[in-house]
Amino acid sequence: MPEFGPFDDASDALGAACSLFLSKPNASVGHIKDPEVAMRTSTEYCAWLYYTPDKKYQMSMMTDQSGSDDPQRRRKTCRLPAYVEDPRFSSWDIKYIFALHNHPFGGALSLNDMRQIIALANLHEWVVETKRGRVPLSIVAFFSKSDRAVPSCDGFYQYTPETRDLLRFVRTGDAWMRQEMGKVTWINANTFLLNGREYHQ
Repeated sequence: MPEFGPFDDASDALGAACSLFLSKPNASVGHIKDPEVAMRTSTEYCAWLYYTPDKKYQMSMMTDQSGSDDPQRRRKTCRLPAYVEDPRFSSWDIKYIFALHNHPFGGALSLNDMRQIIALANLHEWVVETKRGRVPLSIVAFFSKSDRAVPSCDGFYQYTPETRDLLRFVRTGDAWMRQEMGKVTWINANTFLLNGREYHQ
């Protein structure tokens, strides 16, 4: 992504990515009061945040190739490519860390989101060694709580298959406040437990 980074720190890269995602047209539709109009106009974007041999965080080009994902639940799904092509680096040297996307309605990660990162974890390393330590592969969904036409980057949800952690980060000034939502325990491909409660599709 030409206007992005590179960054030395994962947290800085995520903050910049959140602002960039939510600046895109219809990335957040909280200001649209008509649910049908909001669903029709909303756009979910997705991209990879990856780690390069020069020890930097880079972001791939963003895509908005999406399909409707259960319109009754007001969700869309962005089709994230499995691999990044960066002519500066060998494909073997690119380390995939965060599968990024935005949630136009500001909701939590969906079952499909979590299944997607598990599928991608079977293609890539579950944990990447960086110059500042080990970073596990995860999926991130940016959200805005704003009801304005120009949304603010207010936080993101994150699910990490390696640790089973489901987290929510909320921006407080220049920092991120971490909120632990619980550990995800899969019962089968369509059902998981979180804090003793069963979720399924």
